[in-house]
Amino acid sequence: MYEWTTGGYSEELKQQIRSWLAEDIGSGDITTETTIPASAQAKAIIHMKEDGILAGVPIAKLVFEVVDASLAFNALAQDGQFVTKGTVIIEVEGSARSLLTGERLALNLMQRLSGIATKTNRYVEALQGLPTRLVDTRKTTPGHRMLEKYAVRVGGGHNHRFGLYDAVMIKDNHIKGAGSITAAVQASRKAIPHTMKIEVETESIAQIDEALACGADIIMLDNMTTAEMKEAVAYIKAQSPHVIVEASGGITLETIYEKAATGVDVISVGALTYSFQALDISLDLNEKKGGATA
Repeated sequence: MYEWTTGGYSEELKQQIRSWLAEDIGSGDITTETTIPASAQAKAIIHMKEDGILAGVPIAKLVFEVVDASLAFNALAQDGQFVTKGTVIIEVEGSARSLLTGERLALNLMQRLSGIATKTNRYVEALQGLPTRLVDTRKTTPGHRMLEKYAVRVGGGHNHRFGLYDAVMIKDNHIKGAGSITAAVQASRKAIPHTMKIEVETESIAQIDEALACGADIIMLDNMTTAEMKEAVAYIKAQSPHVIVEASGGITLETIYEKAATGVDVISVGALTYSFQALDISLDLNEKKGGATA
């Protein structure tokens, strides 16, 4: 499920980690270098300060590897696991300086990814009993899309397109620019491979009619009320049962079940990655030989 954390993906992520560490360390970790002896060895424990779905353990491991490959990393919990407040999730042992230098980046990433996974899981739980698929959007933090979409999967959700390159998604401004839904779909269909799908954003039955007539593969119902959505789904499925129907726009944890119950196939929620509460995770340094202290 989380295969991207190995192989080529790891190398790509390590390059990002190096740049994030450079941003934090600059010319040197002056506090650690002036207070901790170079020979000091220590053991760090990373623990939860609140309940939630854990995400980012393999990323934290890569952070400490980049900081100091000699550090011994021991994961006591895995991504996707529900962990309670007080649970020790990771132990890292080795140079006290290295542990302190890598601490903040490792925690920042895990806290944010765990927050996304936890929020996603709440939405997934709210859909229990319905076949509707929950997906994210492109509303991600620049430079962190791969990680944040990974966290959505850890939380039980699915990924929408990763970028502008892997699917055609015709929205209101594309329709305005092309002149009509028909013109936009026809132009795209001529240019893309036969394996690529075309999605069209619609706001009315008239737009749905046009999207169906020109062969859209996916129809998005944008910012519709529940009643409008129910009518639109029935209309689409009666004419083209193979067409995938997606709902989007302002769907919250409180409204997602009623929206899904209209029969839509997919619900996209941008808030999964742009409006979440990071989980509180902490690192404590234990005394060990060489003079390092908490």
